[in-house]
Amino acid sequence: MSGEDGPDEDEHWLVVDGRRWRRQDPALPDEVAERLLSHLGRGRSGVRSLKRAGEDPAPARRRVDLAKHGLGERGTPWWEQDETGRRTRWEDALAALDALDEDV
Repeated sequence: MSGEDGPDEDEHWLVVDGRRWRRQDPALPDEVAERLLSHLGRGRSGVRSLKRAGEDPAPARRRVDLAKHGLGERGTPWWEQDETGRRTRWEDALAALDALDEDV
């Protein structure tokens, strides 16, 4: 591969069953990654529970989306952001996720 698909390509993507998924931002501090992954797990569990109960899973999907943005798996690719932009991304996501917990 060439250009943007050069040697760093493996750092950007994970391939599962032929489908390419964006990897989490490797610059995330461990404690930030743990918090975001916890929110992601709770969001996914919430989606399953709400769907099983026949309820709208949108609130839980919002948690999943915010966590994935914070992890760098959605939105502007983390490798296209400078250090400040990356930090702002995960700090904003955590603030929004923590606010969801306060609303409950």
